[in-house]
Amino acid sequence: MSLKHFTSRLHKTREHLAERISQVLKFNFYLYLAGVFSVFALLDATVLHLTGEMRQGAFDMMVRYRIVVPRPDPDIIIVDINEASLAAMAQEYGRWPWPRQVMGEFLEQIEKQQPQAVVFDILFSDADVFNADSDAYFNAAIAKTNNTYFPVLRLDPASDKLSQIKPDMISGVTRLPDSHVDIETQANATVAVVLPHFQAALDGGRLGLHNIYPDSDGVARRYNVYRADYGWKLLTLPATIARDLGWQEPDAEQVLLNWRGKPFTYRYVSFSDVYFDIGNKVKLRPQDEFKNKIVIIGSTAPGLFDIKATPMDRMFPGVEILATAIDNFKHGDSLRFPEGRVWYLLITLGIVWLTAWGFYRDAGRDKIDSLFGLSQLILLVITYASINLTNTYINLTGPVAVGLLFFSLARLYAMATSKALKQNMVRVTSASQGTLLATLLLIRLDSERNVIRPATLEKIRRSLERAGQVGKSVEMLTGDQKGLWGLFENTLAVSWVAEAQDAAKHSAIEHDIAAVLAALSSGLRQYLVQPDNAASHFVYSGRMHGGVEAPAGWRLIFAEALLAWDKQDRDK
Repeated sequence: MSLKHFTSRLHKTREHLAERISQVLKFNFYLYLAGVFSVFALLDATVLHLTGEMRQGAFDMMVRYRIVVPRPDPDIIIVDINEASLAAMAQEYGRWPWPRQVMGEFLEQIEKQQPQAVVFDILFSDADVFNADSDAYFNAAIAKTNNTYFPVLRLDPASDKLSQIKPDMISGVTRLPDSHVDIETQANATVAVVLPHFQAALDGGRLGLHNIYPDSDGVARRYNVYRADYGWKLLTLPATIARDLGWQEPDAEQVLLNWRGKPFTYRYVSFSDVYFDIGNKVKLRPQDEFKNKIVIIGSTAPGLFDIKATPMDRMFPGVEILATAIDNFKHGDSLRFPEGRVWYLLITLGIVWLTAWGFYRDAGRDKIDSLFGLSQLILLVITYASINLTNTYINLTGPVAVGLLFFSLARLYAMATSKALKQNMVRVTSASQGTLLATLLLIRLDSERNVIRPATLEKIRRSLERAGQVGKSVEMLTGDQKGLWGLFENTLAVSWVAEAQDAAKHSAIEHDIAAVLAALSSGLRQYLVQPDNAASHFVYSGRMHGGVEAPAGWRLIFAEALLAWDKQDRDK
């Protein structure tokens, strides 16, 4: 079998299958499909949460390409232990980690400039057994401050039973007021955490979790305000800073970060540059560089592995995520993300069923496409505007995605079955037997005074199709045809058929002709600029035989109608 023959057979099989399916399902297919999508939407809202994952990707794209981007706070400075610092400090202090005295000296000198806060994004978890004096120096430097903050690492809760640390042993941890955990469980609970090694840091109580919890796809989009463990409220580092500096704490357990831009958006200074300038007699750096600033000491060196994936970049410094969270808490502009599962479900069902109803009622391809496209555009504009103009992210991309999938399947079915589902008098007469009376109404639109586009002609055709009560076929020639067929441009052909002896139906067809002509007059006024005398028409009836002779009979009726119409015009 040749490829051409195989392709031809495949095409005929597809047409036959589409016709069989359309005969069984007809326009009810759209309602059945809407029912299937409704079940999916309900399951997704309660169990699957697949569109929730779609919304994550949509959020990443929108926040990355938004127009209105908040500026990073100029009072937040990151002192960066970068690769250059590691190389510069290695000559005197060796490889990382350096002796803690280095941090003590740095802290002492920074404090002289009266920063608002000094935040360590470094976990000092163990003693330096080879430099006890160095640890003691750093501890003493911490004890002299009242604005230094240190991180606490929350370990896997599966290890809680192995821990000996109770939540109330950690400074700053409080009971959750609305907790349903019983008193005994609260009192006996232990949490697996890594605390700072230095007693001065523990005594100061300026502690907070600095864990970053990515979403299921490994991308960090949110930041915890606190963790609720066994009825206890364990604050994160930004929340502890907010408490001490009098900022309003977000009223949620976690927030969606309002990103300030790509990596290295905040002001960075190299740790080694600042440290060596401290020891110089002649200072090269401003001596009020850190006055009233929030100084975050962390690392962007890839070798120290504090790199995370975020919506802004796959390689985002962890210290800048902390800076972003602090910035958000300070300005109260972290993004709220209402779950709104019921609303998302209702919007999804609304899109699906309104689209299904349009297809079911055969409202017209152009109208359905336009309205559906407009609805999707409005939802996307609302989503994009919310992240640019407000701090509430209304993510409607889930309903948009489901609606687009439904529309695509419905449109494919419509394309595959358009011929089979459309009323066709040739097919009707081919399925009938005996002598039939065919009625043909020809309508020619004047294109001299009106610009008649195919879309306009289709709107008029559909208005005629809806007129009357008897089954009929309304077809159009658009003028796109070449040669002889171009003579019939902007022509509509309306056809009816009835058994030759069925007087009642003949009468009904006459009433239908009047209804169609009334609809034509109304359609011309609605869709044409100059509707007066914009169309001419001619009605012709003739007998024909059904069955296999029907196609030839319709060709003869069409030819006779054209000749009779032409004779009528000449006789005027």
